[in-house]
Amino acid sequence: MTKQGQENDIAGAFGTIRATDNESRRGFKARLLTLLAIVGPGLIVMVGDNDAGGISTYAQAGQNFGYSLLWTLPLLIPVLMVNQEMVARLGAVSGLGHGRLIRERLGRRWGNLATGSILFLNFLILITEFIGISLSTSYFGAPAYITVPLAAVLLFTVTAAGTFRSWERLMMLFVAVNVLIVPLLLVTNASGHSTMHGLTMPSIRGGATSGGILLIISIIGTTVAPWQLFFQQSNIVDKRITPRWLNYERVDTLLGSIIVVVSASAIIVAAAAGLSPHGDTSSYTDALGVAQGFARYVGHGSGAMFAILLLNASIIGAAAVTLASSYAFGDLTGSRQGLDSRLSEAKGFYGAFAALLAVASVVTLLPGAPLGIITLAVQAMCGLMLPSTTIFVLMLANDREVLGPWTNTRWMNAIATVVIGALIALSITLMVSTLFPSVNVMRLLVDLSVVVGCVLAILVPWTFIHTGPAPTYDIKRADWRMPRLALVTPLPMSRGRRFLLRSVAVYLAVAGVMLVWRMIQLGVHQ
Repeated sequence: MTKQGQENDIAGAFGTIRATDNESRRGFKARLLTLLAIVGPGLIVMVGDNDAGGISTYAQAGQNFGYSLLWTLPLLIPVLMVNQEMVARLGAVSGLGHGRLIRERLGRRWGNLATGSILFLNFLILITEFIGISLSTSYFGAPAYITVPLAAVLLFTVTAAGTFRSWERLMMLFVAVNVLIVPLLLVTNASGHSTMHGLTMPSIRGGATSGGILLIISIIGTTVAPWQLFFQQSNIVDKRITPRWLNYERVDTLLGSIIVVVSASAIIVAAAAGLSPHGDTSSYTDALGVAQGFARYVGHGSGAMFAILLLNASIIGAAAVTLASSYAFGDLTGSRQGLDSRLSEAKGFYGAFAALLAVASVVTLLPGAPLGIITLAVQAMCGLMLPSTTIFVLMLANDREVLGPWTNTRWMNAIATVVIGALIALSITLMVSTLFPSVNVMRLLVDLSVVVGCVLAILVPWTFIHTGPAPTYDIKRADWRMPRLALVTPLPMSRGRRFLLRSVAVYLAVAGVMLVWRMIQLGVHQ
């Protein structure tokens, strides 16, 4: 095996696939070993989404609304799969990061805007992860000015001092810590009957109030955070997964989706059983209050378990979000460094990683820092960016020059359109209600759903349906890769695409101004 060949191997946490391995897999054992080598990007990105903000949201749902919001969670699996499967295909077939592909196919302006926006958003998200670290360690009496910098140093060290395989193995260790959810559930004596009723019978404790609707939107709106799209596509490129192994990566993504939904359900159930009987729909304060509530009403061990789960979620989220930012920085600068690059060879890659960790940790520790406003801004910005990021993904997934025989099928476009329409309506509702708390959330959501559905029904076929017969390819589908960029025909800007991109630009501009104005108002009146 040559050094070049070894460099192109898929070296996963649980196995290796040689670059020269083109054999088909026959038998359960061979397929299982292949899956173990591939598993990682989909699982980590999904579990990483259950970060400090996710854990807090699910705990709030259980504490304030009992078992009644569980039914929202099974709906998340198809939403997660549709969006992440498209970026998985884009990464494996193109060999390019998400930001770089947007820049090359939709234009430098859009690539820079998408990448710059995700870098800023990820910086704010990283602050919320450090807030989670601070809250979880304070439960055990550890001061934030020690634990937050220590976490930042450890995150940088394990990333810069290792390889892709060592980083992925460490992430798998953190993923395994989620097993603590099982004993937490057991000590709360959760009701199996109430759990099944909550999963199968849509309802809202206390009725369809504004608070309940907003929490449902928050639960669903956190399923496809913009950073996830950047992370998984670039992580697949970094791991050197090719189209030949895409089916295994789809299984990886499905496993991650199921684990995330099961974990989220378990947190809601635990909070519903342990805390909901002792309060009402306004009992939630913060994640530290949840841990203290478990200790008070269930037992000290349960509070400690929840605090550990929060700390673990914060670390996974911080690692994934920071790495996604480094990937995005590489897309912006044109560099292609990754986790297998040495520190001396990838100063920009690791420099961006270190800078984000350092600045975010410092902001978290600043006396009087507006952490509440930052958390609110993160929620609103995710809602603001989600429509544009999902539209970009759908446009790229229908680009024949990039994906060739791997472009979306009609049924995939139909499903993606429904999912994207729902996400757009939910995201705009979440953002507008964040900026204008007095708005009628239910009425806004219904009206937006109708408008978005009508617009997408007209615009998506006009924009994405290919004209003319599908091309034929001389190479097997499993071996087809995007040609070098210099050989790729530029993406034609049809009237539909131009209209769609201009609509996205207007929406981002208006929503961005509204968000900044609202944050200034909150800062002044704080």
